[in-house]
Amino acid sequence: MSKSFVAVVVALIVWFVAATLGNLVLRAALPGYAQVEVAMAFTLAMLFARLALGLVSSLVAGLVCAAIAPVGSPAAKISAGLLVALFLPVHYGLWARFPIWYHLFFVGSLAPMVLLGAALQPILVGRKAIATP
Repeated sequence: MSKSFVAVVVALIVWFVAATLGNLVLRAALPGYAQVEVAMAFTLAMLFARLALGLVSSLVAGLVCAAIAPVGSPAAKISAGLLVALFLPVHYGLWARFPIWYHLFFVGSLAPMVLLGAALQPILVGRKAIATP
């Protein structure tokens, strides 16, 4: 199994683990969040908190992906594309439950934040970013 493939799989798993753990934090930190979560009747502050959680999850997924993948690998781009592909049908199904700006921001930020995380990884750990042919 190639390191790039492993990087993609781990990045996707990390995204969902980070989002799940962050959602547990939101339940504990935001009054009333757990009560409205099932009905998805979030306040504006809760929607922003959920979007921030998505940003962090995507950033962490990109960091982890770049840490595993060989330098110059397309793994981060593939991970970003897969996340968008996974969430498009989810948000289509939830279209009436959230404002359009929420869907656009969430889905629109997935790929850029994964790629930003991947780009920051060499800077944060001092790994040289040398593209391979």
